[in-house]
Amino acid sequence: MKNKLISEMQARGYLSQCTNLAKLNEICNKKSISGYIGFDCTAKSLHVGSLLQIMVLKLMQKHGHKPIILLGGGTTLIGDPSGKDSTRKILNQKEIKKNIESIKKIFKKILNFKNKKTKPIFVNNADWLTKLNYIKFLRDIGSHFTINKMLTFDSVKLRLEREQSLSYMEFNYMILQAYDFYQLFKNDSCVLQIGGSDQWGNIINGVELIRRIMQKEAYGLTTPLITLASGAKMGKTERGAIWLNKDLLSPYDYWQFWRNTDDRDIEKFLYFFTEIEPNKIKHLCENEKDINKLKIILANETTKILHGDKVSKKAEKTAKDTFSGTGLGQSLPEIKVNSSEVEKGISFLDFLSTNNILSSKSEARRALNNRGLKINDILVIDEKKIINFKDFNNKILKISYGKKKHYVVKII
Repeated sequence: MKNKLISEMQARGYLSQCTNLAKLNEICNKKSISGYIGFDCTAKSLHVGSLLQIMVLKLMQKHGHKPIILLGGGTTLIGDPSGKDSTRKILNQKEIKKNIESIKKIFKKILNFKNKKTKPIFVNNADWLTKLNYIKFLRDIGSHFTINKMLTFDSVKLRLEREQSLSYMEFNYMILQAYDFYQLFKNDSCVLQIGGSDQWGNIINGVELIRRIMQKEAYGLTTPLITLASGAKMGKTERGAIWLNKDLLSPYDYWQFWRNTDDRDIEKFLYFFTEIEPNKIKHLCENEKDINKLKIILANETTKILHGDKVSKKAEKTAKDTFSGTGLGQSLPEIKVNSSEVEKGISFLDFLSTNNILSSKSEARRALNNRGLKINDILVIDEKKIINFKDFNNKILKISYGKKKHYVVKII
């Protein structure tokens, strides 16, 4: 019988690879397990690129399993080379400690800390990594790793192929991550490590280290790396990272990020980032013809998970007031366009000059190059930007020039 956790992970598209899916399924059917995900502490907040991992931890709780959140106070001193072109900035222990305390607040908002059975555990790998005896570590742990195999992992191979330097410090990262899993298996009965698919090699190392030292079976599982239909990296926009801490990104801007999701990513993101049941998502996507309604559902549900239902509804109302002719929108200068013009596509720079938002096309181009123009609060950086129906929300679009000049464009 397929386990409920595994089944829903597959239904939502969370499952990429697993070291032994059949055996993991069998164990999850027999008992509640503990599984961990590690998070870097290089900033005071995680960004939306980490959200899929947090949703997996939330799903574990839903199905009666216990999440372990490893905050890498030790490994952040080294830096994970996976997916990196160069050595990242090295932080000191004081900075990392402050980041850890700030990041914990995110998990406390999203995960359930009330149920004793599934209450998450926070661990910091600095507790054991900073106390290691180097010679003893090399003899007891390093002897189980071969350079030949380490060179085959993508985190190392890609850097070397591009002839980008990889420090000996970073090269050791995968051994430290494997040691983390061994420590959690031994001391916290943690049988599962989960990570993004770029962590597959590191996760396998941990599974094999446990097998060699303890002659016991542990499991590794990866989630897919998120690729956007636009080709951009998840969580990165012209304005920077989409942070999960509200002091770095307001709940309204967070709501708008999801509201502005590419049409092609909506269904995938409803499965990934909401708690709506998979069969209901399927029904919604098959029967709701208005893509904007699906975007609002996505924005409401994702914001509710992070900031609460009340804040989510407030963000929706603010957006509605801005774009519906009430509130902020009511006092803005109004420009009307024919639907036939929008259907053909309107040059953004031409539109700015012909409607006297800016005096000429060259001035409009300068404003754009100086990062002073926005459509629906999103920075425009493409000189060839064409305004079309996708830019409108309920036949309304907002253009902003600087911080104080805003215009409402309506289709008639």
